[in-house]
Amino acid sequence: MEKLKIVGGRTLKGHIRVSEAKNSAVALIPAAILADSPVTIEGVPKISDVEILKGLLEEIGGKVEVRGSDMIIDPARMIPMPLPNGRVKKLRASYYLMGAMLGRFKQAVIGLPGGCFLGPRPIDQHIKGFEALGAKVTNEQGAIYLRAEELTGARIYLDVVSVGATINIMLAAVRAKGRTIIENAAKEPEIIDVATLLNNMGAKIKGAGTDVIRIDGVERLSGCRHTIIPDRIEAGTYMILAAAMGEGVVIDNVIPLHLESVIAKLREMGVHVETGNDQIFIARPEKLKPVDIKTLVYPGFPTDLQQPITALLTKADGTSVVTDTIYPSRFKHVDELRRMNASIKVEGGSALIKGPVQLHGAKVRATDLRAGASLVVAGLMAEGVTEISGVDHIDRGYSNLVEKLQGIGAEIWREEMTEQEAEQMQSS
Repeated sequence: MEKLKIVGGRTLKGHIRVSEAKNSAVALIPAAILADSPVTIEGVPKISDVEILKGLLEEIGGKVEVRGSDMIIDPARMIPMPLPNGRVKKLRASYYLMGAMLGRFKQAVIGLPGGCFLGPRPIDQHIKGFEALGAKVTNEQGAIYLRAEELTGARIYLDVVSVGATINIMLAAVRAKGRTIIENAAKEPEIIDVATLLNNMGAKIKGAGTDVIRIDGVERLSGCRHTIIPDRIEAGTYMILAAAMGEGVVIDNVIPLHLESVIAKLREMGVHVETGNDQIFIARPEKLKPVDIKTLVYPGFPTDLQQPITALLTKADGTSVVTDTIYPSRFKHVDELRRMNASIKVEGGSALIKGPVQLHGAKVRATDLRAGASLVVAGLMAEGVTEISGVDHIDRGYSNLVEKLQGIGAEIWREEMTEQEAEQMQSS
């Protein structure tokens, strides 16, 4: 097991390149199951979630080859092999295998998904969609069993706006008979990305990116090439750490339109932000102003950046309030930030952050992916050395993070944990 060490207070300057979107990749890879010939996905990020999905596709008979940043998936010999345990338990996005396998094979057995624990994240909207399409869904011994004689298009209204449910229903509906209409659909860029891949494979999807998606089912889908969009959450994380410690940081490979809510909040805090076609420039502010932030579904402020920006707000001159309406219990990072001298109080689904304070290096633990990003931001700002355990969480979503941050001047590196440290972490 490894830990991250950061010497705080170093100035960040130069160019940093954003990898392709993690939240797209984990849906695009299962989508390849629906084709009858090889699918090439370009720009696959080097993260542990992708490795887990690669293994799962191979487990059901797929041939998966990685060439540089390209992943070539040959689904021709895949079978609807049950996946009740093992790798699926490590990955929240393994639920996309349900929609993809149901669409192609009309059956699937998938263990209840794992990933970061952020409080209750039920998959009832996914199941509602599958049942509307004609599938029988049962929960047997901790696995979801899906069976259908055939899938038939339906009108499905999502009670809660859900990215996962929107994509999963799309995956099943593209091979259903007739038209499916998803109402109150999520609008995230990753949904457009998945719809683009499916349309390139021969699907007929209209309205992705709006709250009503129409899908006319087709009998077969064929392989194609597809390039993943840039990761807006990784880009937002770099924007936040550039605002914290940068003296002129250029973030490359971005789509600024996907980051409008983040840009607006940073400007409100007094950060100078310039946008280009595929770049964002962040200049270090003289002083940060406090702001109130409420996470919302896209195009609102993303819940995945709530934790990193909470760390930045410890530098703001005054009291900020951050409210997470998506995952109200997503504040496990606060206890760790307090170890570093942050003044933060959690009340219900909100955190009250008083600043400015000087953070101090400490031994802290990443409890989930974005909590880890928050601690990296804090470590870069802190006085002294910060030691972050739970690095496996960070590796789920940030490709080559250490090398990228070193490239703009951060003093950050990995170290192997001692046996005693590893035992303490596992027992805690």
